[in-house]
Amino acid sequence: MRCVLLVLLLPALAASNALAQEYSVADLAAAFDRSVVVIAANQHACYSFEVFIAVSETQKLRGLMHVRELPQDYGMLFIYGDTAMHSMWMKNTYIPLDILFIRDDGTVASIARHTEPLSLRSIRSTEPVKYVLELNAGVTERLAIDAGSVMVVQ
Repeated sequence: MRCVLLVLLLPALAASNALAQEYSVADLAAAFDRSVVVIAANQHACYSFEVFIAVSETQKLRGLMHVRELPQDYGMLFIYGDTAMHSMWMKNTYIPLDILFIRDDGTVASIARHTEPLSLRSIRSTEPVKYVLELNAGVTERLAIDAGSVMVVQ
């Protein structure tokens, strides 16, 4: 009888654990410093985004995992101490993202658009970069942000 009861309770326990792992924008604001980045898209327009800054290893590991909703003008900026081939993954990330790989001078090297939520696939930069910027999927297409666009952190 105990085994049957345990089997019946496991899905409920898993669901309650998943709910405990959801983070809101307010939770992100408590865990990360914030800044504003401006992206000049093809020298025609500038767009600003409020970003959460991931600098420590712990912050980089957490990223946007367990976030179910992100305002369209928000994102997360990962700042690395070195210029290297950096990669990301979407484990426990519920929202599709556009991932911008950005050189040391602020120019966008490449963009992985409409990444697949919850995927374990490695998403790599195409060349050595210092920054990775995650935005909601579709933002880069809508605003014509492409390789060669320039990011400035304010």
